[in-house]
Amino acid sequence: MFTKTYYYLIRLQYLGYRFHGWQKQPNLKTVQFMVDRTLNYILKDRSFKTLTSGRTDAKVSALGAAFELFIKDQPIEDLDAFLSEFNENLPQDLRALSIKEVDEKFNVIQDVKEKEYLYLFAHGDKFHPFCAPIMATILHPLDIDLMKQGASLFAGTHNFKPYCYRATDNGNYIKTINVCELVENDLFHANFFPQSTYILRVIGHGFGRNQIRLMMGALIELGQGKRSLEQIEASLKVDYPYNMMYIAPASGLILNRIEFE
Repeated sequence: MFTKTYYYLIRLQYLGYRFHGWQKQPNLKTVQFMVDRTLNYILKDRSFKTLTSGRTDAKVSALGAAFELFIKDQPIEDLDAFLSEFNENLPQDLRALSIKEVDEKFNVIQDVKEKEYLYLFAHGDKFHPFCAPIMATILHPLDIDLMKQGASLFAGTHNFKPYCYRATDNGNYIKTINVCELVENDLFHANFFPQSTYILRVIGHGFGRNQIRLMMGALIELGQGKRSLEQIEASLKVDYPYNMMYIAPASGLILNRIEFE
C-alpha cells in the first residue's frame, strides 16, 4: 500500500548542560531522545523520524538549531496548534521556535548554507556557579588582544585537519571560514556574570568534529603564552604534521544560527 510522507522543518533552542549531545545514545539523556519522546506522545501512534542538520556534543547549547520531521500517512493539520502542544510537553530547557512544511527535495543536511557558532568565556578568576551552563571559565589570565589577532588567522580557506578530533587520512579538511573574530560579549547578560566576558564568533558552511572547541583551545593556549601566532598560522597549512590536543570546555559553545539554501 502506498504511503505518503510529509516533511517539516522545525527550529529549536536548548540549554545543553544536562544533555549528552543531540544524537540518541543508549542509556543517556540526549536532545533527540527528549524531542522524539515528546513527538511520540503528541503524535500518538503515527510513524515519524527526526534528522538534524548538525549533531551538537554533550553540554553544547543551541539558540538556532534545526531538525527535519518526517511523518507518514497524515499531515499536520494545524501547524500553530502543533507547535504549541510540542512546547507544552517539551522539558523547560528545550523550546521549539517555528515549524514549516517543506517538500521532499529539501535536505536538512545538504541544504545548509551557513552555520554560526559562538563560544562564550571569561578568564582570570573563579566566577559564579550559575555561569557554568553557558560560559567557560579560564582560571588564569589571558592576553585577549593577542587572542583577537589569532582568531583572525582562522578566517579564509585553510587545512583544518589539526583541528578535527580523530581526523583520518581519508577526510576532506580543506574548509572555508567566512568569519572568525573574538569580541567583547554584548549578546548575553546576567547579574551574576563577571564584568568582562568575551565571544569567539565563527561562521562557515560546515565544521569537523570538535573543530570550534579545538580552535578555541589553541587560542586559549595563545593567550596563556603557550603558543605563538606563527604556530597557529603554520597549523593551517596542508603539511602541518601535528594535531591540536586541547579541546576547550563544551559548555561555552553555542550553535547560534543555521541558514539554508
